[in-house]
Amino acid sequence: MKYKILSTSPTFGHYISEPLKYFKDNGCEVTLVPQGKKLSEEELVENMAELDAAIVGVEKITQRVIQGSKRLKVIAKHGAGVDNIDVKTATSQGVVVISAPGANSDAVADLTFGLFLSLARSISFADRAVKGGGWPRIVGIDLSGKTLGIIGLGQVGKKVAKRALGFDMRVLVYDVIKDEAFAQKWGINYRSLDEILVESDFLSVHVPLIDSTRNLIGKRELELMKNDAFLVNIARGGVVDEEALYHALKERKVRGAALDVFSSEPPAENPLLELDNVIATPHMGGYTTEALRETGMICARGIVDTLRGKRPEHIVNPEVLK
Repeated sequence: MKYKILSTSPTFGHYISEPLKYFKDNGCEVTLVPQGKKLSEEELVENMAELDAAIVGVEKITQRVIQGSKRLKVIAKHGAGVDNIDVKTATSQGVVVISAPGANSDAVADLTFGLFLSLARSISFADRAVKGGGWPRIVGIDLSGKTLGIIGLGQVGKKVAKRALGFDMRVLVYDVIKDEAFAQKWGINYRSLDEILVESDFLSVHVPLIDSTRNLIGKRELELMKNDAFLVNIARGGVVDEEALYHALKERKVRGAALDVFSSEPPAENPLLELDNVIATPHMGGYTTEALRETGMICARGIVDTLRGKRPEHIVNPEVLK
């Protein structure tokens, strides 16, 4: 008997073939949802009813979807954050949930710095101007000597911090869990959230979307920032209050922002896209060849291990095994 697996991720199996070969070699039959197609809850219920495992992207895996499957044993998030999966219901139904934390941390950190540079030197604006026949004189700012505030010093935050030190930036961090050894080794200073907001020239967000971080950066926090500061959000759209950010940017209370994530994706008719001091990218932080290979293989190995009765790596709900 072959195990049946469905992937709804827009990237799994479409760019890297190794995970598909791994599944085939281990007696698994994988179906890929076509790129660009987003399944509704009704379609997810229908498609997952007879599955042994699922690989998911950012679509909502609800209680109804999970309970609608007769033999589902494992859900693998093709990425790190599992805020779109009803983990509580999965656990109650005996379904293992796994993710791939850290697999794309270098890719995300690289894009974060690319966005810092794009904001500091108005690279995207300059590109559009020259292609439009212009030749403007654009004056930017140096990164060297500036203060970077990092909200969330997890695997991505730490790699962003290391890159910042290579640019001779001063690094301040806020996290509810402190890694004092890392901070001491790299000369990084912990501060309160308000202190970071007040002092930073660049502010970078790297926290998961949970109840305590939803709208973590709202109207009050944006008003604490410097008028010439830049904000980069490459974590989750819901961490930043988009309405408050829109007004702060429109009124030039914050100089500019670069957003790889939005509360609704794609961000159709989002007023932030109308602003000339916003850089928008399509949630591509983790999309490099290397990151997709590692993320895909973590999902594949975790699913096969679970189906064979082994404890998988990177299990989100280990209590389900009890």
